[in-house]
Amino acid sequence: MSEIRCGQIAIVGRPNVGKSTLLNALIGEKLSIVSRRAQTTRHRIMGILTRTDTDTQYVFVDTPGFQNKYSNALNQVMNRGVRQALADVDVVLFVVEAGRFDDRDRAVRQLVPADCPVIIVVNKIDQLKDKSRLLPFLAELAREGDFTAIVPISATRGAQLDSLLAETRKHLPKAQFLFGEDEITDRSERFLAAEYIREKLFRLIGDELPYAATVEVEKFAVEGGDGSLRRISAAIVVDRAGHKAIIIGSGGETVKRIASEARQDMERMFGGPVFLEVFVKVKSGWADDERLLKTLGYE
Repeated sequence: MSEIRCGQIAIVGRPNVGKSTLLNALIGEKLSIVSRRAQTTRHRIMGILTRTDTDTQYVFVDTPGFQNKYSNALNQVMNRGVRQALADVDVVLFVVEAGRFDDRDRAVRQLVPADCPVIIVVNKIDQLKDKSRLLPFLAELAREGDFTAIVPISATRGAQLDSLLAETRKHLPKAQFLFGEDEITDRSERFLAAEYIREKLFRLIGDELPYAATVEVEKFAVEGGDGSLRRISAAIVVDRAGHKAIIIGSGGETVKRIASEARQDMERMFGGPVFLEVFVKVKSGWADDERLLKTLGYE
């Protein structure tokens, strides 16, 4: 019987390298929302993977992509979340994109405490058109710093994830599990409901508008004799009246589609029917108001 190990692992990297996709692939559930656009993740998301075959509990912390381009209150809160996540973890998974490593990646590397093991996770190897570039790129990464290991993977295809877990396990402390074996996150269903709605904004609304919006769940009730029914009322919060009109869409079609697709995700995750009401309201300057950000769930 192997020794029981349990520890916290931060998943970090610049925006849009596949951190959230990696977390979802490792856990096997849609915990962290994803889109093709950078900076979709705004909150620290904890994902818990318990492997009884190796007596290991991995407590992953997905973080927003570190942002050094914009400095509004929202981005400052997200960057603070990245730093806090790195403060007391046992190992860091530093996710980079196959074939690309630049100053934005180096800025993230500088945030990691010097005494913390760092595993470089080279994601999107399946998207590398010239496969002969992979080995030279891995050698280039090795020259960038003193890394514990370099593991090439494809999060979307699930390639090399077992190798990544095995390497990560080496750096986890011998400790009892922190969570029950059936737990997969410390986040509430209320939080996940808001995130699923926000993901649909990124998927269904073009250009920059999703970055100027957030979601506030105003009502979350569990009903039914067996507690299987969720009744949810949520507001999409925008900065301007013009944004509200775009999200509602002609005849309310856009907001209806957002609600319909988000509800399907919720029903899959919560395991029961969901009655979901989504509306749009304006709160000017919400992304620059730290007090308001706290009421909206930003740490």
